[in-house]
This record gives sequence, structure tokens and C-alpha cells, in this order.
Amino acid sequence: MPRPTKCRMICRFPQTLEFIPAKDGEQKAPVILTVDEFETIRLIDREGLSQEQCSQRMQVARTTAQKIYDSARKKLADALVDGRPLKIEGGEYRLCNGMNPFCGMATCYKQEIYQTYQKSKGETIMRIAVTYENGQVYQHFGHTEQFKIYDVEDGKIISSEVVSTNGQGHGALAEVLSALQADILICGGIGGGAQMALASAGIRLYGGVTGEADAAVASLLAGTLAYVPDVQCHHHEGEHHGGCGGHHHGEGHECRHGHCTD
Repeated sequence: MPRPTKCRMICRFPQTLEFIPAKDGEQKAPVILTVDEFETIRLIDREGLSQEQCSQRMQVARTTAQKIYDSARKKLADALVDGRPLKIEGGEYRLCNGMNPFCGMATCYKQEIYQTYQKSKGETIMRIAVTYENGQVYQHFGHTEQFKIYDVEDGKIISSEVVSTNGQGHGALAEVLSALQADILICGGIGGGAQMALASAGIRLYGGVTGEADAAVASLLAGTLAYVPDVQCHHHEGEHHGGCGGHHHGEGHECRHGHCTD
């Protein structure tokens, strides 16, 4: 029997999941870069870590990290030389919860987020978060400056409050919602990387929603909320390019793709 694949720890999901060459790019078969391959590129080429340090961050053997990295570099070369689209999806990984001893927990941005936003709730409470601006559902998840949080019990709203994101970038907003212990997010547009992060945190997404935030929550509780199951992000301010859809992997300490172990 083959040995189970060990999940590769990743710090965060890539925010841009698809790159398409300007000329005739969509007519060629895409190169698929897995999320764990992307992470080795980020750690080694962007952050300047050694392969040994990369393997520690990802909690795999150094030879495994080297193999993943070599595969990633080959795929990047194929995409650049042949002018093929590049898509990031799939792989064997799990999302870091901010407790990785090899990345300096004292300075980890996730630790700071959890200390700032941690909000307890009762076992019978369902917590709904809405991207919020002036009473409306804000349409661009990655740039939301506020969430309105609703606590629901027995199908009724028992409390609500507006929480500032304090300028957190789009890469950290999923962690903010996780610290707030949100069960559901209602929003407008949202990118694929954020969707993957929410799925990994166990937060159910209702995207493509417009109108008043209070009315949206009331409709959700009544079972009549109009939303877009496969919502796509169409906001172009540098954070996304091409399609924003993605695959959801890595819930808790397990992988959903392949056969992974801790």
C-alpha cells in the first residue's frame, strides 16, 4: 500500500488564480500550478527562504520541498516560453492556523488578527457576516472596510454590530471572519482565493447579493435570498485577473484532495 501523502502547510491562498497571455492565450491549454507549488515559489523566490526553511514552513521533508519547487519552476517555464495560460488550483495542502512554530508566531499576522477580533459565541448561535457600507451589502469583498455581524438563535436575530476591518488587506479578511467565528458570509463580488480561504475556515458563502444588509439577512433566514452560487469577481484593481473561480481544499488539518495525513 502506498504511503499517504503528507499535507503541505500553506500560509495563505493566492489571490490571483489565472494568468492569460495577451495574444491568443485563451486558445492554448493551460498550465496547472498547484497551491502547494505556488507556496514554494512564494517562500523561496519571493521571501528568499532556503529550501530547508521552506520545508520547515510547509512541514514536509526537504527533499519533498525541493521536488515541489522543481515542479513549480518547470511549469512556470512552460507557461512563459510557450505562451500558455497559467492556472493555480488543486494540490495536497492545508491552511496554517497561525500556530506554525517555524514562522515566528509572535510576529504572525494571523496571531494579531485573532487577538484583535476574537469574539466568542454560544453553541446555539449562528453568526452571519455581511460586507457592509452605509446600510448596503458592499460589493467588493477584498476592499470592504466593515462587516456587519448578526447573531441568530432559533431563526431570529438576537443582536447585531458593525465591525471595522481596520484596513486589513484582502488576504487577511478571511482570517478576520474566522476570528469572529462567522458561520456565513453574505457579500457581492469575491475572488477565488478568498473563496478558498472561506471554505477552509468552514464559512458558507452567499455571493452576488445586492441591496440592504438587514434585508439580505432577513431573506436568508426566510430561505428566499437571491444569490449567485458560482459568483465571480469582476473588480479590477490589481488583485484579480481573468476568472476568479477556484477549487476548495484544506479544511482544518486535513486535505480534501488526495489522501493526506497530518
